[in-house]
Amino acid sequence: MNIQLESIMQTSAMLEMSLTCAVIAIWFIQQCLQEKMPFALRVALALIVGNLFFWPLGLSLELPLAAYVRGATGDLSVVTSLLLWSAFLTKTPGQPIPAGFKVCITLIALVFYPLALGYGMFDPYALGYSSMSLLLAVLVFALIWALVGWIGGVWILALAILAWSTHWHESRNLWDYLMDPFLAIWACFSLIFAVFRRRHQRARSGYLFRAG
Repeated sequence: MNIQLESIMQTSAMLEMSLTCAVIAIWFIQQCLQEKMPFALRVALALIVGNLFFWPLGLSLELPLAAYVRGATGDLSVVTSLLLWSAFLTKTPGQPIPAGFKVCITLIALVFYPLALGYGMFDPYALGYSSMSLLLAVLVFALIWALVGWIGGVWILALAILAWSTHWHESRNLWDYLMDPFLAIWACFSLIFAVFRRRHQRARSGYLFRAG
């Protein structure tokens, strides 16, 4: 029974990583084309590229490509995966991700990772195993996103909690379902780029409307 459960978990993790790799590949293709692909084409490409990552292709590779990616990066958090999938596989553009979400992720990461690595007497990572306080904090964040109208964020947090409760990944720690270093890096650089973009727009606006 344990062997079957482990096999199911490995397969689900491989499927998740294969789809994530496919979504990232589609994003790079779109950046090269400088235009958004039709929804049907994106879905078709996701299925094709996802299969290429999921099944062993031979060529002296004993494992699927997704297995090597997973070995290098580990399992991405459910929040990261859902943000990627929703951004590139939805039929119509959804509500933009609030800046407050990125600020929260950045601030949490700046405190969480140094402490989790041992730079302090308190280890917040341990709270992810059986602490109700962390779960309640996540529910509070979900309530906040609901109040500000970001329903997508509520669904993402709900699915992350559901995945954790059903042990979707090998990890039993709630933190591993909520965030990872890639999510923290994305949130941090996204805020930095937003600040520079706003300054550039203000400078450009000031130049266009300058007297004379």
